[in-house]
Amino acid sequence: MKLLAALRFLTIIPTPRRYEVSAEELGASQGYFPLVGLLLGVILAGIDWLLSLILPASIVNAVIIIVLLLLTGALHIDGFIDTCDALVGRKTPQERWRIMSDSRVGGFGVVGAFCLLLLVYVSLGEISETYKMIALILMPALSRWSMVYAIFAFPYAKPVGLGRTFKEQANWKKLTLATSLVLASTLGLLITKGLVLFFVGLALIFMVWVVAATVGLFLQRKFAGLTGDSYGAINEVTQVFVLVYFCFAARLWC
Repeated sequence: MKLLAALRFLTIIPTPRRYEVSAEELGASQGYFPLVGLLLGVILAGIDWLLSLILPASIVNAVIIIVLLLLTGALHIDGFIDTCDALVGRKTPQERWRIMSDSRVGGFGVVGAFCLLLLVYVSLGEISETYKMIALILMPALSRWSMVYAIFAFPYAKPVGLGRTFKEQANWKKLTLATSLVLASTLGLLITKGLVLFFVGLALIFMVWVVAATVGLFLQRKFAGLTGDSYGAINEVTQVFVLVYFCFAARLWC
């Protein structure tokens, strides 16, 4: 049931209609976030393999980005956009909260989303075909792990909000489950390409943690804690970092 709750929250993938998610189940589902990410990654890798048979890589990469946005209901990039808008200027945390709650999109959010998606698109085009499938599978899994870490490690800012549902349920057990899932999937996939890639995988997991912790600390200073939008922003940043990392690792070690 917790896995279904995570799937329903993080994606638009259909789940049984009779299954209603309680707030407690939703908060407890965070340990399975990386597993949902793996499912998304497998879908993206399958689309990449299938469309690459008939379409040029540039079009395939654009389709992958669009499909990921559609499958997630643009949930996380919306948080990234709201966070970008709220970071503009010198404001109190409470003023930044109000900006994030505003349904209107500001110029800084639009520019931030454009730059983010541009970097994703360029990175997809630079990853060698040998490692692209692995990168597509791990990208959403590791980025969703980063949200579980951020929920656990940082205080929640606002007195109310959907993110508080997750924060109240966060504990070592759920973080350990999420971490075990990404360790097994990352190291298992990469070691199939050789022992060197095993260490590339260890370095990747460590660097994703560094990026998530750094972004989390920065946002905590700006917002007096994290919010649901902050979790989405951390997901988006670590997601593109995974792609950039694979571009770097392929040139350096592979």
